[in-house]
Amino acid sequence: MARLVSVSAAADPRLADYVRLRDVNLRKSLEAEHGLFVAEGEKVIRRAVAAGHPVRSLLMARRWAEPLADVLAGLDAPVYIADDAVLESVTGFQVHRGALASLERLPLPPVDALLTTARRVIVCEDIVDHTNIGAIFRCAAALGVDAAVLAPRCADPLYRRAVKVSMGAVFALPYARMTDWHHGLAALRERGFELLALTPAAGATPVDEVPAGGGRRALLLGSEGDGLSSRWLHEADRRVRIPMDETALARGVDSLNVVAAAAIACYALTR
Repeated sequence: MARLVSVSAAADPRLADYVRLRDVNLRKSLEAEHGLFVAEGEKVIRRAVAAGHPVRSLLMARRWAEPLADVLAGLDAPVYIADDAVLESVTGFQVHRGALASLERLPLPPVDALLTTARRVIVCEDIVDHTNIGAIFRCAAALGVDAAVLAPRCADPLYRRAVKVSMGAVFALPYARMTDWHHGLAALRERGFELLALTPAAGATPVDEVPAGGGRRALLLGSEGDGLSSRWLHEADRRVRIPMDETALARGVDSLNVVAAAAIACYALTR
């Protein structure tokens, strides 16, 4: 049974896992050093625990102890209870969802092992925005994608903002991270994946015209601003695009943001 512990000072060293949650650089350093991540909100905490992540501690307003009572009953970890002012002082923002949990990261599988049974995969290159990564994971998990592969510089799916935006989908979609961007697509090609590069280029094949079914396919997604690198575009077997309406083109809108494009492409390629 989890132990409820009242804390009244933001400087309490037992709350170190939750300090300045909006400071990206600090959090990257702290979370990497201690192998932890923070989940925010009842639903996300439940999904993180269900996914098997060991709980280091929880931090919450007292009113959240009852809604999470069934979860707390199965934990052997401290639950720090604080008022809203202390929560805001520690974290750096108003904790509207009321509850936070610090959990241990699990080892990621090698890319090759992840691909053993997968048929539909998304591959993210240099998507550094945590909100975008979280939203892409949510779309992919909802639309039947089997796994995600991240290039070395991609944002961390377990960063608090990514976890929150994904609504816990980062725990449902298996993923791995490449160790070598330059030759990173080789593992997919060796496993027999057809590489489909998503691009707004006019000469690309409309994604709804890609033949349904087929063998293994990997959808390559690039960063919001620059898109896929020239190397990955060159290595792709086929370039695909989201067809834009003529009215949109007349208005100067020739593409969608990476999250909307990923959702449409995932839907088309998993039907």
